[in-house]
Parts: sequence; structure tokens; C-alpha cells
Amino acid sequence: MTVVIVKGLVGMARGVRERMVASAVNLLARRGLQATSFSEVLEHSGAPRGSVYHHFPAGKDQMIGSALDAAGDRAIGLLDQKAGAPAEEIAAWFLHIWREVLIRGKFEAGCAVLAVAVAADSPDLLDHTARVFRTWRKRLAELLEQGGLAAEDAARFAVVLVASSEGAVVLARAEQSLEPFDLVAEQLIEQVRVFSATDHPGARRS
Repeated sequence: MTVVIVKGLVGMARGVRERMVASAVNLLARRGLQATSFSEVLEHSGAPRGSVYHHFPAGKDQMIGSALDAAGDRAIGLLDQKAGAPAEEIAAWFLHIWREVLIRGKFEAGCAVLAVAVAADSPDLLDHTARVFRTWRKRLAELLEQGGLAAEDAARFAVVLVASSEGAVVLARAEQSLEPFDLVAEQLIEQVRVFSATDHPGARRS
């Protein structure tokens, strides 16, 4: 999702601050939190050095927080493109976005939000990542419920979908192969089909 997110952000990033935030998202996804420094962001974005403290007077955590917000919002925008679609299509779309991250990034890019979550030593940043993940889960659950799943199943599957996709991306990057991702995606699609059949109006639960 990150490559797709970054492309969308770059397209909207007309100002210096926006370019810096888009660059931070890109660097987080590819190099992780520790390597996403102000100097790296300035070089990547082409922003003037004086813009650092002008746009992020509170320091690096403020910039990282802005990057998390941008990545989170862009992901929600992508999900909303499938609003009203059946649950299976919602799940397939979410997986497709992540698969594109791997393909377009040549297995070098992952999730910017996860990169912060696993490396942050700041309680504020960790809480920030939690809010982004909760927002993704909540919106996925809403879309899955609109797509035919019972509310409880939609909420539970949304968690599984996010967590499994994140893990599958990590495995695929490590192995430099789509195979682990595709195996996980196949199981997830099968699971949402079972939920859809069970939750269909008139269906009888076993």
C-alpha cells in the first residue's frame, strides 16, 4: 500500500511541507524509522534546509506524526473507492493494494506505519500508530459489514485482514518473492467467502 500511498501523496504535494511529509512516508516504508532523518528527508524531497524548523518546530517526532497521518488518510481514501462493494471484493482490493506495494517497490517497500510501530521508543509515536491501525480496522469493518458480513464477523475479519497482510508483506520482502503473500491472500479470500456465505440473509449458522 505504501507505494500507492506515496504516489498519491506526491501527486498532491505541491508545497514544501507536503513534499517533506511524502518523502518521510517513502523513507519510513523503505528504510525504517531510524534512517528517516531530517537530512534524508531534505535530500529526498529537495526542500531547503531552513524549512525543517519552520514546518516541524517540535522536531522529528512531529514530522513522523504528520507522515503517519498522511499514510493513514491516503489508505482510507483508497479503501473508500470500493465503498458499497461485496465483502469479498473489499478484501481482494485491500490485498491488491498491498501486492502492488511489493511489485512496484521491488520488494524494498513495506508499511510506513508498521515501520514506526516496531521501532518507536516514544509512547506518543506508538500511540499514533495505534490510532492509524484502529482507523484502518474500523473503516474496513464498516465496509465489510456494508458488503454483507455480520457486524461481529466484519470487525473480527478486519483485524485478521490488517494483521495478516502486514505479516505477509514482511515475509515477501524477506524472501524477495510473492509466494508467501499470495498464499496468505488465498487463505484470506477463502475465509471471507465462508463469512459471506454464513452471514448471507437466510443462511443458517452451524
